[in-house]
Amino acid sequence: MSPSKAALKPGDRVIFRAVKRSAHPGPRAKGVAPEPMGEDYSYEVDKLWIVAEIQDDGQLLLRTRRGKTHVIKPDHPRLRRPNWWEKIIYAKRFPILP
Repeated sequence: MSPSKAALKPGDRVIFRAVKRSAHPGPRAKGVAPEPMGEDYSYEVDKLWIVAEIQDDGQLLLRTRRGKTHVIKPDHPRLRRPNWWEKIIYAKRFPILP
């Protein structure tokens, strides 16, 4: 179930599951798998972002905890709303809008 433009508004928390590759996956890595014939691993990490604004074309401007921004379509398959328990557990990891 992906969020839609109508479902999200500025200030809403979202989780984006990013695909990463590295020789040393971190503690938050999920679905760790070795690369074929290589020394690296591919894995996914949940990124906890906040909706900064909804642009005129309907895309979402998302802000990270360190202030970086990403523009993503609201129906992106890796974007979702956090569950109620994720909002509690990860409360300090979500960014706060200025």
